[in-house]
Amino acid sequence: MAGLDIDNMRYATTVPTKFSKIELRDIAISIAVLSLAFVIMFRSSPFMTTFFQYYMGDLWVLGMFGMMTVIVIFSFLLHEFGHKFTAQRMGMWSEYRMFPNGLLITLVMSIFGFLFAAPGVVYIRGYVTKEQDGKISIAGPLVNIVLAVIGLALACAFNGSPIVVFFYLMFTLNSSLALFNLLPIAILDGAKIMRWNTVYWGIAFAIAAVLFASRWFGFLPGFYYTLG
Repeated sequence: MAGLDIDNMRYATTVPTKFSKIELRDIAISIAVLSLAFVIMFRSSPFMTTFFQYYMGDLWVLGMFGMMTVIVIFSFLLHEFGHKFTAQRMGMWSEYRMFPNGLLITLVMSIFGFLFAAPGVVYIRGYVTKEQDGKISIAGPLVNIVLAVIGLALACAFNGSPIVVFFYLMFTLNSSLALFNLLPIAILDGAKIMRWNTVYWGIAFAIAAVLFASRWFGFLPGFYYTLG
């Protein structure tokens, strides 16, 4: 998710060529909290817990946390980088900032088996036209769509083997993030994209919706892996 930061002027006003220490800190905390939230959410899944216990033994929680960390990087982080780097290519200052309250809500919701991820936002400073705002906003969901397709393709390629679990989760999370962020709600990317170009929004939303729905309505072959 991308947003404009007009009032907060304590950060640099020029386009950075590297990540600031504050941004790196916020990224690290967000990844850790989101990964922990996934572990908490999947702790009630008999297959997931058995899967990691089978391969990791007493260290199964660490194994699950490690996989979830990689999945978070290949979904949430690359989504935010899509916004960040697109804005920087346009000559704007852009950095990620975490939402402490959003991270807390994410952890609490994961306890109840539901992940509502609101970890933070990429702030942008500079004059932004409607077209630029739309292009910056669509960059994040497009990254998720590409990663969802890659995850799906690799899940099909490795169906029946242990690694299918990772690729299916990668496909599932990225298709969910793409569809959620493309909803035409004011605080989400979808509303900004619609203000810029409804056709591009419609195409992106339709692709994301098909990817997301394919998990539930049998459009795609089932994925499987049996322990032992």
